[in-house]
Amino acid sequence: MKKLVRSSIVAILLVTASASACLAGAWTLGKGKIYDRLAFNYYYADKEFDKSGNRQDFANQGNFRDFNLNNYLEYGLTDSLTLINSLYYKDIRKEDDTVKMETYSLGDIDLGAKFKLYDGSLGIMSAQAMVKIPEVYDKNDALPVGNGQYDFEARLLYGRSLYPLIPGYCNFEVGYRWRLDDPSDEIRYLAEFGTNFSADLYGRVKLDGIYSLDNGARTDTSGNPTTTNNFDIGKLDMALGYKMSKEWSLELGYTPAIYGQNTAQGATYAVAVAFQTP
Repeated sequence: MKKLVRSSIVAILLVTASASACLAGAWTLGKGKIYDRLAFNYYYADKEFDKSGNRQDFANQGNFRDFNLNNYLEYGLTDSLTLINSLYYKDIRKEDDTVKMETYSLGDIDLGAKFKLYDGSLGIMSAQAMVKIPEVYDKNDALPVGNGQYDFEARLLYGRSLYPLIPGYCNFEVGYRWRLDDPSDEIRYLAEFGTNFSADLYGRVKLDGIYSLDNGARTDTSGNPTTTNNFDIGKLDMALGYKMSKEWSLELGYTPAIYGQNTAQGATYAVAVAFQTP
């Protein structure tokens, strides 16, 4: 399965090289500038990837859904240093022929900072540090919204404008996430391409992946199929946006899981409003 995942990563990177977007991770905001994105997301899954990466139905005709509201905020503390915060409010439900469970709560809180290392003719490179804080929900719920442990992540990001070839950009990221308690540590990777189709219309596509190091506990006690201890997943995150003004944008998104191991196989539908200081 691990060899299949590595081969899939290479193949999808080649396929997505012709795709699209409007905001990239490696760039920092200017001093005092804000980027804020409020998204309503609906995730649904009635299948899973087994330990070999094969798709199969949930047991007992089960399904899992996650309604959530996410606010993602960046603030430019200096021209080279951007602060990051991400916060979720979740309403999740799992049901099958034998049981129905539902939980609603604030989810994990992400706090981070991105620092620009290089900005020149070869593109832009940044380093990012992040901590995930699990203190606002009960990890002992029968269906918890998260797995209740702290994560720490270090990430390198590289971006480059594709102008004058096309009015767009590319962005690549790789990071290592240390996860406390039971879950496995992870390698996280992302490849993103975006373009402006017109003065007001833009699009982007990302291959967003997690590769488990399989060093976590072998027994999963959580009833949440998206928070297992040792899992791989690759998602194709696609978005189409419309610039309503210089500051405001409206986005529609679709993000299916396209490969994985030991996790749910579902898709997310999103509607988002974004604000950015001109």
